[in-house]
Amino acid sequence: MTNQQQTVFVVDDEASIRNSLKWLLESVQIPVQTFESGHAFLAAHTEDRCGCLVLDVRMPGMSGLELMKRLHNMGLRTPIIFLSAHGDVPMAVQALKDGAFDFLEKPYNNQRFLDCVQSALEHDALNRLHRNADEDLLDRLKNLTAREQEIINLVVAGKSNKDIAKLLGISHKTVEAHRSRLMAKMGVSSLVDLVRVMTAHYAAHGNMPSLKVS
Repeated sequence: MTNQQQTVFVVDDEASIRNSLKWLLESVQIPVQTFESGHAFLAAHTEDRCGCLVLDVRMPGMSGLELMKRLHNMGLRTPIIFLSAHGDVPMAVQALKDGAFDFLEKPYNNQRFLDCVQSALEHDALNRLHRNADEDLLDRLKNLTAREQEIINLVVAGKSNKDIAKLLGISHKTVEAHRSRLMAKMGVSSLVDLVRVMTAHYAAHGNMPSLKVS
């Protein structure tokens, strides 16, 4: 996995820290943008930007924890690495509990910092791949007819074509035709693949269907 098209966003009120991190990241060809406050970052940020966020814990106006909460409330899950002074460790631990990717104490070790950033970028890239795959699956599901949606739910529930025909009051051949079309729409070539894809979808979204049919 690469960090192509990804950016590290550094938010710290100390110019020396911003400049130091910018030089370090650019020395290994990682794009970086720096901001002096959480408000400045929010004013410039757009949802389509990918990468990770490096946050100071204590900043005037808006703390790093407050910025993380703002982002989470906006539905953004960019990996966040906190930089904390020794006295901020309890806050940083709370940040980890609230979903931060990691935290490093100041003064930070350059190599450990770069390793942490690389891990965060890989984590972000993997999350985006999963989200894109999920959005593609949702689009495919929306293209199913109501009858195909009924059948796919029954197939995943372990019902045979014969059982489905009986439950829906249609012929065995009609079930086969519907199943063939829905598998083509879902982009799968086997029943095993269909069940695997849908089981993962239900697990992620918590909406395993009941066996009730119209």
